[in-house]
Amino acid sequence: MAMKPSVLPLLLLVVSFLSSSFASTFTVANYCPFTIWPGTLAGSGTPQLPTTGFQLQSGQSLRIPAVPGWSGRIWGRTGCTFDASGVGSCQTGDCGGRLECDGMGATPPASLFEITLGAGDDKDFYDVSIVDGYNLPLIAVPQGVLNGKCNATGCVSNINMGCPKELQVVGGEDGEGNGSGDVVACKSACGAFGSDQYCCSGEFANPSTCRPSFYSTIFKRACPSAYSYAFDDATSTFTCKAYDYAIIFCPVNGKRR
Repeated sequence: MAMKPSVLPLLLLVVSFLSSSFASTFTVANYCPFTIWPGTLAGSGTPQLPTTGFQLQSGQSLRIPAVPGWSGRIWGRTGCTFDASGVGSCQTGDCGGRLECDGMGATPPASLFEITLGAGDDKDFYDVSIVDGYNLPLIAVPQGVLNGKCNATGCVSNINMGCPKELQVVGGEDGEGNGSGDVVACKSACGAFGSDQYCCSGEFANPSTCRPSFYSTIFKRACPSAYSYAFDDATSTFTCKAYDYAIIFCPVNGKRR
């Protein structure tokens, strides 16, 4: 049966509204054989996500909705302890000593998923960054892609296992009562030494003077598609338009490598 003329404008209006209000979700999954506490932080001018910090036991995941145009970052915290009011601390990725980060970013070193969602039909820009150091294997996988093919990116390798001694963060007792003394994170050279050359600051604050260092090259070899230093844009920033981004910690068979 033919559609009534009076219905067609209403249908077009609904389709137009849905297109203009397109929003993505983030599905955060923990494949690690231990508990993690993801944190989220919105960029300037965009609202915080519905949750800014939460616990994921091994094998659990959580889907988080985001508004069009949202920008920010998501990371994993390890070795956390929190009381009933959500006050505590984490060995890595801590955000002000609270379960809900509430506008506080990750204390380096921490592996970061960063994204700016495009408004309307604009593309999303995303990356995984270990510029500020590394604590967990992490990949980001676009899902429900609208047009064409999009790339997964991230850092599958366990950099902690090959972290130079001068960059190592060694843990004490973790949030599950294990006093392993293992390397729990790997600092960036900037975080370890603080020099302009490693931090791409001062006279090194441009691509021509800030070049890959010995340490950032170690990170890049381990994780070729991840940001390894401040001006690593060419091989590390990706674009897409997707309904969902899967953010997976310890993606390789649920084990850290």
